[in-house]
Amino acid sequence: MKKLKNLLGGSLLAFTVLAQSATAAVPAKPIHFGDITWESGSLITEVLRLIVEKGYGYPTDTLPGSTVSLEAALAKDDIQVIGEEWAGRSPAWVKAENEGKVFGLGDTVKGATEGWWVPEYVIKGDAERGIKPLAPELKSVADLSRYKDVFRDPEDPTRGRFLNSPTGWTSEIVNSQKLKAYGLTDSFVNFRTGSGAALDAEVASSIRRGKPVLFYYWSPTPLLGRFKLIKLEEPPFNAEAWKTLADANNPHPQGTRSMPAHLAIGVSAPFKTQYPELVTFFEKVDLPIDLLNGILAQMAEKRTAPRQVAEAFLKEQPQVWQQWVPADVASKVRGSL
Repeated sequence: MKKLKNLLGGSLLAFTVLAQSATAAVPAKPIHFGDITWESGSLITEVLRLIVEKGYGYPTDTLPGSTVSLEAALAKDDIQVIGEEWAGRSPAWVKAENEGKVFGLGDTVKGATEGWWVPEYVIKGDAERGIKPLAPELKSVADLSRYKDVFRDPEDPTRGRFLNSPTGWTSEIVNSQKLKAYGLTDSFVNFRTGSGAALDAEVASSIRRGKPVLFYYWSPTPLLGRFKLIKLEEPPFNAEAWKTLADANNPHPQGTRSMPAHLAIGVSAPFKTQYPELVTFFEKVDLPIDLLNGILAQMAEKRTAPRQVAEAFLKEQPQVWQQWVPADVASKVRGSL
């Protein structure tokens, strides 16, 4: 009987140990990052994921979606992190932030900007390429109606072509409203590319061929690191006018330059509570914009995957990112590389 008790006791102990080991072996639920499609967003996302995985030991993955759908998913905690959030831009973000469902952490890229651009040679010409100025007096959006023929749309030659953001981006709504506000809907086609990559390809192709092109763009981006561009002037920023641009259903939009950019890392409320150490890390992220534009330009030219570029950044720029995390975390990241 004593032997039986010892046997049963030993079996129970072994079962308990095995059960505990099995429980410990179950991987933690991954932190879901939004799968951002534009270059700077995808690169920043991969930099953050690598540090979270290698330095803090948390598994991560990415889930796809447009800007609007990712912000909605963040508010519901279906995803936990958006690596590059232009905080305060969209009504969906503002509403969720006011309700305490999402938070914009840090000031990740100072000096970021957006607007309507043309290649420098459109205004100044390019003697080396034999390009004469095509719109020498073009300075602001107010001048565009005079130059619609310069930016002639190949499918509608009676109007110019404006390259907008892809449908589903917050900026696409704003730009469409700006066309109305500036009285340009009759003189310019509102052309929406299918993706951020398609917008890049269209602009880059036009510039390489020395053709005039009018387009929406932003920084940090590869294009601003590769080409000489001029941003057209717009009326000074007005908060009330901005609301009319951000609202796709407003019938009387008012013109204004875009809201001053605040690039942050968007997180859900449950994430902010559950991962205080990652919140502290995210709040310290600071990427020099000139360095970032240069890296993005090389990434685009060499067609290198964002994950690979992020690994190279961590190897080659320790003086930048090591300031964001504790020394032991930085050591783990360096060791993983």
